[in-house]
Amino acid sequence: MAIPEDLVLVGHIIGAYGIKGWVRIRPYSSDADALLHARTWWLDKPALRDVDMMQAKTHGEDVVAQLMGVADRDAAEALKGATVQVRRSHFPPLEDDEFYWIDLLGLAVENLQGESLGTVADLMDNGAHPILRVQLAVTGEEKAREWLIPFVDQFVKTVDQQAKKITVDWGLDF
Repeated sequence: MAIPEDLVLVGHIIGAYGIKGWVRIRPYSSDADALLHARTWWLDKPALRDVDMMQAKTHGEDVVAQLMGVADRDAAEALKGATVQVRRSHFPPLEDDEFYWIDLLGLAVENLQGESLGTVADLMDNGAHPILRVQLAVTGEEKAREWLIPFVDQFVKTVDQQAKKITVDWGLDF
């Protein structure tokens, strides 16, 4: 069995749901579309393997799902702690000007003046909007610099995934 190179970690199993073998998954995103739409999941327990997802639905902040070969509560509980990965190619398509966070990680960030702020190291969700965590690596005794830039139109002017660059209205002194 060949393991796909485009697997993305999307959640982990937190336990059983009901008595018929359903599992409860804690998604790593507030939008669990990838979990709900991908028909094949990759679980790492007992070893990395693909599993057919038969049904899935949201349940509060979690996702509950029925997986092929998981017939009862004991089998579902045995999967507790397993991570869930989905092929990136199986993510649902996005509208224009929408992005998956995974696609923004590592992009170069520069301001309107052409000054480099570094690269996107992480994204955070503060409830109102996502925030880019941009880090600039420095050499020598200087400390690495970091900026937290709200991912809103006021500050993020362009995202060019082909050029692997984000242009922001953000000064070096912020």
